Amino acid sequence: MSLEQLLQYTFSGITNGSIYVIVAIGYNIIYNTTGIINFAQGEFLMLGGMISISFASIMPLPMAMLLAVIITALVGALIDFIFIRRMKKPSVLNMVIVTIGISILIRELALHIWDEKVRSLPYFTGDGTTSIKILGAYISPQVLWVLGISAVIVVCLNLFFKFTTLGRSMRACSSNRTAARLCGINAKNMVSFSFMLSAAAGAVAGIIVSPITQTQYDCGTSLAIKGFAVAIIGGLGNSTGALAGGILIGLLEAFSISILPLAYKDAVSIAVLLLILFFRPGGLFTRKEMTALKEF
Repeated sequence: MSLEQLLQYTFSGITNGSIYVIVAIGYNIIYNTTGIINFAQGEFLMLGGMISISFASIMPLPMAMLLAVIITALVGALIDFIFIRRMKKPSVLNMVIVTIGISILIRELALHIWDEKVRSLPYFTGDGTTSIKILGAYISPQVLWVLGISAVIVVCLNLFFKFTTLGRSMRACSSNRTAARLCGINAKNMVSFSFMLSAAAGAVAGIIVSPITQTQYDCGTSLAIKGFAVAIIGGLGNSTGALAGGILIGLLEAFSISILPLAYKDAVSIAVLLLILFFRPGGLFTRKEMTALKEF
């Protein structure tokens, strides 16, 4: 393998891994606040992409993207108000079934609204043929947008949870909801905000990746599965681990193309997930002190 090929696979892996990291962080935001694994997370990516594409035809692209993020965040809040709050002391299995049902419902609604046609946003810089040469490897400027925005999201969310009152309140609810209530924190509002924040992050991911991968009503499913795999690999609730897990999965997928048929690319994350569940169920990067503190 030449240096150019090595760099090409590396850039591709890091780009895909960055998207998986955002999806995994979406899982972690809701899990840390509620203990729920939201299997509708992938649909937030799809909604962000499809809504922004619809608005982009009637308004400037930045405004369309902003509205898409806001609307998707409101959808996340509605999911909490309509479905989650109405459940009294649900079991883990009940919550899994409910979120899977929500995912199917959103996907079917998207099919009726946007049909099966594949759509995409325009490239933020240049077009599909524009490329930048870095050490012999050619990458699209959109890849740099994906990497940059993904990094900003990860950093901003970490700062938000560590240094803002609202972020600390959400972490308090995840640690001990009863104690948080005694301190005057409205736990229900924190749950609603966690769904909104998770949905908004997912929408941003769906928007920035749309020019590269294109968007369809069912495109969120595969990203949700890979994001879930990354969340498990990093340890549920540990977004630092998710960052490492996402890059790991992205690189493994990218380099698997060189030795395996392209059809097996999507199976790599599932294979790694199964291995982790068998041999290290707590996550590859989880340490005891991280689990105890539920960092982030």
